[in-house]
Amino acid sequence: MASSHADPTDAFQAPETAPSFLVHNEGDHVAVAVQNVAPGQRTAVYMDSDRVVTIDVTEAIPLGHKVALIALPEGTDITEYGVRVGITRQAVQTGQLIHTHNMRSARWQNSL
Repeated sequence: MASSHADPTDAFQAPETAPSFLVHNEGDHVAVAVQNVAPGQRTAVYMDSDRVVTIDVTEAIPLGHKVALIALPEGTDITEYGVRVGITRQAVQTGQLIHTHNMRSARWQNSL
C-alpha cells in the first residue's frame, strides 16, 4: 500500500526567490534559516533595513537554526535581535552552523 504522506522535508523548502536566512537587526552576528539550507552562496535579508547580503554557507543549516555572519573567536559574545544571546565555545567561521556544540547561552554564562 502506497503512503499518501508528503515528504516532510518538502515542507521546509521555500521558493527559489526566497532568501535562505533572515537577520533580525543590523549588527547581529547570526542569521536564522527560514528553510533547510545546503552549503553554497545563499542570501540573507536584514529585517530592520531590507538590506540583502550573500553568505558563503559552509555546512547544512536546518530550518530555524543559526549561521554565523562573521568569524567569531572563542569566548566572543554572539549578538542576535541587537542583544547578546550567547558566547562562542570555540572559534566559529563565517557561514558555519551556530548551535549548542559551539555556543552557550548568555543566560547561563557561568555554567560549564
